[in-house]
Amino acid sequence: MCNKCDKPKYYITTAIAYASGKPHIGNTYEIILADAIARYKRSQGYDVFFQTGTDEHGQKIELKAQEAGITPQEFVDNAAGQIKEIWDLMNTSYDKFIRTTDADHKAEVQKIFKKLYDQGDIYKGYYEGLYCTPCESFFTESQLVDGKCPDCGREVQPAKEEAYFFKMSKYADRLIEHINTHPEFIQPVSRKNEMMNNFLLPGLQDLCVSRTSFKWGIPVEFDPKHVTYVWLDALTNYITGIGYHCDGDSEELFNKNWPADLHLIGKDIIRFHTIYWPIFLMALDLPLPKQVFGHPWLLQGDGKMSKSKGNVLYADELVDFFGVDAVRYFVLHEMPFENDGVITWELMVERMNSDLANTLGNLVNRTVSMTNKYFGGTVTDKGVVGDVDAELKTLTEATPGLVDKKMDDLRVADAITEIFNLFKRCNKYIDETMPWALAKEEDKKDRLETVLWNLIQSISEGARLLAPYMPETSEKILVQLGDGHVTEKPEILFKRLDLEEVMQKVAQLHPPVAAEPEKEEPVIDIEAKEEIEYDDFMKMQFQVGEIIACEAVKKSKKLLCSQVKVGSQVKQIVSGIKAHYTPEEMVGKKVMVLVNLKPAKLAGVLSEGMLLCAEDADGNLALMVPEKEMPAGAEIC
Repeated sequence: MCNKCDKPKYYITTAIAYASGKPHIGNTYEIILADAIARYKRSQGYDVFFQTGTDEHGQKIELKAQEAGITPQEFVDNAAGQIKEIWDLMNTSYDKFIRTTDADHKAEVQKIFKKLYDQGDIYKGYYEGLYCTPCESFFTESQLVDGKCPDCGREVQPAKEEAYFFKMSKYADRLIEHINTHPEFIQPVSRKNEMMNNFLLPGLQDLCVSRTSFKWGIPVEFDPKHVTYVWLDALTNYITGIGYHCDGDSEELFNKNWPADLHLIGKDIIRFHTIYWPIFLMALDLPLPKQVFGHPWLLQGDGKMSKSKGNVLYADELVDFFGVDAVRYFVLHEMPFENDGVITWELMVERMNSDLANTLGNLVNRTVSMTNKYFGGTVTDKGVVGDVDAELKTLTEATPGLVDKKMDDLRVADAITEIFNLFKRCNKYIDETMPWALAKEEDKKDRLETVLWNLIQSISEGARLLAPYMPETSEKILVQLGDGHVTEKPEILFKRLDLEEVMQKVAQLHPPVAAEPEKEEPVIDIEAKEEIEYDDFMKMQFQVGEIIACEAVKKSKKLLCSQVKVGSQVKQIVSGIKAHYTPEEMVGKKVMVLVNLKPAKLAGVLSEGMLLCAEDADGNLALMVPEKEMPAGAEIC
């Protein structure tokens, strides 16, 4: 609660963007999502503080600066400026943009490091392991995937150096208890299960918190050949940015806003925010954030956006084609709550034409035009009620509550869907009432005016609700509709686009790279099994199943336990695919299931079927999935 304004406080943060280059639209999605939540909370009467910023230290940046022939500070100044420009372009309403090269942040990190060292949480030792430079993380051999970094898939290098370590295990039990007693702490729930089963319950290793192999970082004040390792530097921005001082003399902004109400981050850094960060806070004797939400990724086509893959889309390029609010709409509306979303030029054009130009833009245009044509731009409620009015009014009155319910659960895409359901209902209302037909009969004039009044009220309500997600569009609609007095001429909100023309411009912007000669697909010959009769095959029942939950089997290095929906039933199936899929990746997949396999126990866990996979010569597995969308339970024959 804000003591001065008597408003409930709401402190929201994004992950700070790594200042290694221009952020792509997948990175930009997070700041837009956070902005929508912040704007929504302000509309609900909260005193919001919204912080974002840049993470600017580390070996990767030091190397990039060397390649560019400039100092690391010059490099991050350029990168941070570019990131901030994108954030501003997307009309995001952050209150603080913190940089980890800010003098006050650096000074406080040094004090925090010293405090943790003095109280015995940090000690000096040596680290020897496999190091991924892009992720700035050490891994053991067992943590690698196909010999590469489990987070980014790049090569790792052996490394050994003197380092300071944080005693993670000292606080592990306390963190496990907190997670178990605060089910809202890690969202979605699938992220919580992953952290508990894959990291906390097997036992935490002590965390490396300093480096000596590079210099671009915050020096450890009492041992200057060490620089503070990235996560102790980066994560503490959430408290240093609002005036935390570990000597006990924190600023009013910190005392008012901490603990954070929401840390909004990408699912790839959930471990750092739900394990390392809470333990740091426990060591500092500070309350933990109320919630950490690990949002999914926005994929380009069918893969994660990556500069190395050449499939990157940038916000400013998309804005040039579609406009700011259209891009905001797309990334917010198309991202599911838990599963990854997909962005393509084709899908953007389709949404632009159907949802924005047609459903919304055409609705406003028709309403303004008819109000001007039939009543000189001004209408009042004549109270001439028709049979179809009640449904529109009921939905108009219910939609704010529906949006609130979705936003309480951070289901932003669903909240937007509720608003557009109202706009769709308005379009249907026009078709039902046929104002053009009413206008032909003088005795129906009052009914016509009532219809237009109802439309203006419902569209205006939708526009007000749209403000957190599409602020400029919301304002334009409300200006055009007024309060029963519309503008003289409707403004075109969104123009329909020709897909072929857009793709031609895209091709000019990004000329296709010459494809490498196709390599002959490898084939595998396996030992043939004994022939079977048709009747033998018919004994096996194969169906499409949808994995609705999945977790690792305790005390097993190979097994995952999936809850698989097959028709109206849910079967528990244990599979030895842990090395190839994470529990998080499994959820939502449609798979091929042998459903009438005799139940058996694997590692003490009952399994009621089998998931079918393909295996290559190297032992890599891939789940068999239907080529086209099929309902759970569909027979495979």
